Amino acid sequence: MDLIRRLKPTHLRLIAEIAQRQKLQLAAEALAMSQPAASRMLAEIESEAGAPLFIRHPRWMEPTPIGLVFLRHIRVILTELDSLQTEVENLNIGQSGEVRVGAVTGPAMGYLMPAIRKIKEEAPDIEATIEVGPSSQLVRGLKEGRFDFIIARLPTDEDHGEFRVYPARSEGVKLMVRSGHPLAGRRDLSLEELARYEWVVQERGSPIRRAVEAAFLETGKAVPRNVNNSSSLLVVLALLSRSDVISPQSEEVAEILTHESLGAKLSVLDLNRDIRVSPYFVLANRGQQLPRISERVLQEVLRRL
Repeated sequence: MDLIRRLKPTHLRLIAEIAQRQKLQLAAEALAMSQPAASRMLAEIESEAGAPLFIRHPRWMEPTPIGLVFLRHIRVILTELDSLQTEVENLNIGQSGEVRVGAVTGPAMGYLMPAIRKIKEEAPDIEATIEVGPSSQLVRGLKEGRFDFIIARLPTDEDHGEFRVYPARSEGVKLMVRSGHPLAGRRDLSLEELARYEWVVQERGSPIRRAVEAAFLETGKAVPRNVNNSSSLLVVLALLSRSDVISPQSEEVAEILTHESLGAKLSVLDLNRDIRVSPYFVLANRGQQLPRISERVLQEVLRRL
């Protein structure tokens, strides 16, 4: 135990260098030490070990059996120390580490995913955990420490003072249908023309559903009654591809789902009015310092917003 406590990384590196270069002078030069200092250090190590680590030949040095045991363990220790230094440096400059983020669907697809892809191009060793869900669930997760930051709406019953709140962005709603839908391609559609069709909408109380219902009520029209409730994009895509349902989605989601590369063959209806949702914010715990990599992702999200 005395030997373990007394050995330092410099001691270990000296032994490794002597074994590699086979001369004390060359090992000392590699470590930017004088030869007398290296000689004293080796003598100290051998005194602590209770036996010589090298056989001194006239022109070279050879490890003893005890020296070989030292070298076998030293190489493992030095490799781990080098790995530790590299990992700490990468964490400090944001080149590695884990970022945990939550977001509502629209900004998750429109801003968060592109931001993470951009950072991973520069730092491929980072590990990103992304959770998509309703704002109330995300805010609860942020308070519990499960997320570094979130993109969500602020619940009215929350104490906003405990969060760092970054600039808001309002969200538009687009009504999606399959490309072969009877209304696809028509211009300036009214909500009244849409009411008789089947709909697939997020659960009651969700921001997009409230915005759609409010749009109908503001025009004096009854809210559609033939409604399926689902927040699952997989369910929505399945229904859109096989029937004439109408599905309200955020602008960001609609843009991605209608992109040619996806091959989903979906269209956005041309309404004679806009439908908008309450704004979302980027939120972080006020008393929490973000890891460097999480701060990098956060700044990239804010830049894109």
